[in-house]
This record gives sequence, structure tokens and C-alpha cells, in this order.
Amino acid sequence: MKTIMGKKVGMTQIFTQTGESIPVTVIEAGPCIIVQKKKAERDGYSAVQLGFGDKRENLFNKPQKGHFDKAGVKPKRYLREVRIDDVDAYEVGQEIKTDIFAPGERVDVVGITKGRGFAGGIKRHGFHRGPMSHGSKYHRRPGSLAAKGPARVFKGRKLPGHYGAERVTVQNLEVIRVDAGQNLLAVRGAVPGPRGGLLTVKHSVKAR
Repeated sequence: MKTIMGKKVGMTQIFTQTGESIPVTVIEAGPCIIVQKKKAERDGYSAVQLGFGDKRENLFNKPQKGHFDKAGVKPKRYLREVRIDDVDAYEVGQEIKTDIFAPGERVDVVGITKGRGFAGGIKRHGFHRGPMSHGSKYHRRPGSLAAKGPARVFKGRKLPGHYGAERVTVQNLEVIRVDAGQNLLAVRGAVPGPRGGLLTVKHSVKAR
């Protein structure tokens, strides 16, 4: 199970010994606690539930606190399930740290993109604008919507609307550096979401 939760710290650059500059995203990954194990004979599938991030106990209700008390762990802000085949290899209360990854490995990073509210077609879909001269009277509007014959708007038509705040997975990013002491991962390139946003880092399904 090579999966861990973390939060985005920000972007920086790392220089190699040959002087090459590598853009990286720094992720504060873990430590995550195994809060619950799910087995196929009882739950219908095999998985472990990971907890990440601290949160004051008085912000949890009684059923939530009871879930963590049963596992004997401190309440965690985030809970996520990871499906695995062999749940018996892990124990409730076990810590998952960044040392499960090594430099050079490939990972997929899942996050929620920045929400941009209601956006027009130019910002949301990359539409071209009209001429900006005064006589044009057509600058950033969507334009014609329907075909003449059917006299209706086809499904899937790109239009202004809510933009961002959706789950996105960036695949096949290279792990550049691992700092197990400070729970930090540096991966090449950009990942979705704002600074401080929740991320899930897992072994790449398309690793080369």
C-alpha cells in the first residue's frame, strides 16, 4: 500500500549537482494513522481507513469520537479509504510515513482544484474573443449556440458556468526528494489545489 495523505506546502526549485533547475511541489505528507480495517467477508471489500491531520476533540460529535476511541487513536481531521488485497499486513494504529516512497519513484497526486466561481467561456474553455474595436459590439460573449436545423442546443455545448473546485489527478510525477524527518515530499511539477489543500499521493498506475 503506497498511499499517503498530505497537504500542499507550495512550489520551489531544486538544483542538481550538474546545475539543472527542477521545479518541484513540496508536500507535507503524513504521518497517517490506520483507523480501521475493512475485510471482504464482513464489509464486502478489503481496505484500510487512513486518518490525517489534527483537530480539536471538542469539534467532534459522540459517534465520531467513538469511532476513534474504538481504534485507540487521536481524532483526525481527514479520513480516506485505500483498497488493498492484504489487510492483515497492517494493524489499527500503525503509522504510515513518507519513507514508503523513495527518490526516483513515480506517483499520482489527487487534489481539488482552486475554485474560480462563475467564469465566462474565454476563461473556462479558452474561447477566442471578438474584435476589441468600438464598432464590433462583440467582445467576450459566447456567440451562437444552436444549429439552424434542429433549433436546439446540443448536449455538451461549452458555455460559461462554474469553473474549478473539482477532483483532479495528475499522473506519473517523479519523486525528487524525501525528507522522512520532517514528513516532506518533493515531486517534480505542479499538483492541483491551493497551498494548504488536501492531497492524496499514491503509487502511479502508469509508472514507466
